[in-house]
Amino acid sequence: MATSTPSPPADPVVAPPRPARAGRWLATGAACVAAGGCIALSVPPVGFWPLAVVGVAIWDRSLAGVGWARRARRSWLVAAAWLAPMTLWMWDLTAPGYVIATALFAGYFAVAGAAVPPHAPGRWIAMPGAIVLAEAARWSFPWDGVPLATLAMGQADAPLAQPARLGGALLVSGLVVVCGVAVAAGWARRWWWSVGAGGVVVVTLALAAVAPSGTPIGTLEVAAVQGGGPQNTRAAATDPATVFARHLRASAAVRTPVDLVLWPENVVTLDRRLPGSPEDDALAALARRLDAPLVVGVTEVVSDTEFRNASVVYRPDGSRGPRYDKVLRVPFGEWVPFRSWIERLAPATGLPPRDARPGTAPAVLVTPAGRLGVAISWEVFFTGRARDGIANGGEVLVNPTNGSSFWLTQVQTQQIASSRLRAIETGRWVVQAAPTGFSAVVTPTGQVVERTAIGEPRVLQHTVERRRGDTIATRLGEGPVLAVSVLLVGVGWWRADGPGRSIRRARTRRARRARTPSGPVPAPRFTG
Repeated sequence: MATSTPSPPADPVVAPPRPARAGRWLATGAACVAAGGCIALSVPPVGFWPLAVVGVAIWDRSLAGVGWARRARRSWLVAAAWLAPMTLWMWDLTAPGYVIATALFAGYFAVAGAAVPPHAPGRWIAMPGAIVLAEAARWSFPWDGVPLATLAMGQADAPLAQPARLGGALLVSGLVVVCGVAVAAGWARRWWWSVGAGGVVVVTLALAAVAPSGTPIGTLEVAAVQGGGPQNTRAAATDPATVFARHLRASAAVRTPVDLVLWPENVVTLDRRLPGSPEDDALAALARRLDAPLVVGVTEVVSDTEFRNASVVYRPDGSRGPRYDKVLRVPFGEWVPFRSWIERLAPATGLPPRDARPGTAPAVLVTPAGRLGVAISWEVFFTGRARDGIANGGEVLVNPTNGSSFWLTQVQTQQIASSRLRAIETGRWVVQAAPTGFSAVVTPTGQVVERTAIGEPRVLQHTVERRRGDTIATRLGEGPVLAVSVLLVGVGWWRADGPGRSIRRARTRRARRARTPSGPVPAPRFTG
């Protein structure tokens, strides 16, 4: 009887080895840093705006299908890679403050990442709202916020900037995220969602094209004076008389007749009050010589612990007119929060010895040339200050500024982007004057018609329109955008689609197809 030889046991099925956990973490971290880096490169001074959309799309993919803690950590890393290089200017004010601010503001976006569902399409609905809310938070808190290196700034030279007249810079930031969602949905081959997100953007752009943007009521010949001089110079290491003399010399290039002359922020620096000073007499004489109102940036010491930063009007007859005292101050630059504690961490020489006393008046100056909306330097980054000036009758928006203490051009280029956004939001011409650059003239559509270089003495003289009337953004503010953002987050969670729900839907669809006859249904037969 033949016996059969047992066959050898089959080789066990060996699953392919999973990548090492460290390798997965490294790949995920690299993707998050790449997303933040793309957003950073979209912000001035680089300003390649399409990269913001790419960055948001990568950000979205990094959040897909993971728990809330991972979404938070990954979003923090994206935001840190975005904000750290684009807010490097803060290091020059206070190194500890720079590190703390970067970590804190990235934390806002960590909360935003945790607040969106892990699965699409709920994530795609909620993500624009969550990121807009995080942007709004860091623009407001702490210490009135730090609205620099924003998603909206990167779009100042792009078509997406125009909807700012509908809902301000927050709407622009939201549209950037919607574009990123459209790319991410296309990446996932969810074409209807991709087309839908793109449709939202197209409709918003169309509405912006027909939305009110103010009407002209006259013209002004405006001269913005830039005295020039070296960049990266602190006030403590600069002779105020030299800066003042530079601007007097540069003003000789103003062509008359002229309707308004604008000097930069704090180019008149006094350790006493302005009235009765030699600078007061020289400015009155200049206004008389030019036969035009002169708006001058003045800082005055008012006590051992405080100073005031103001724009002061000199009338054509040399008399002093109204003044506007700066309301929003630069943290660590014009005032020091928790001064006694901070001075233990940062060298005292790197901090202002006095704090600026904030003003309380509306952001407007009444001059013989008309009513001017005023945003002094830092204030132009805040939508609310420009809106306040226009609500109080501002016909032109002026931005006297001083970025000469910064060693990079990050602040200056981002300030130009902010001036462009404020022009679109308010429907007004914006005239910006800086002692060492950049000075600029911007149209109500955000176009920069003229800009100076860093360090050059120059006068920008241009005919601008006086305008009146509100845009939707100045009339309604940011409230509607914030409300819609909260609604999107809520709808996103309501529409959240987890794996279990997807499986149940697929089973339901298969069951329906099984119950549906595949061929023609025969006609009923009747008997009787």
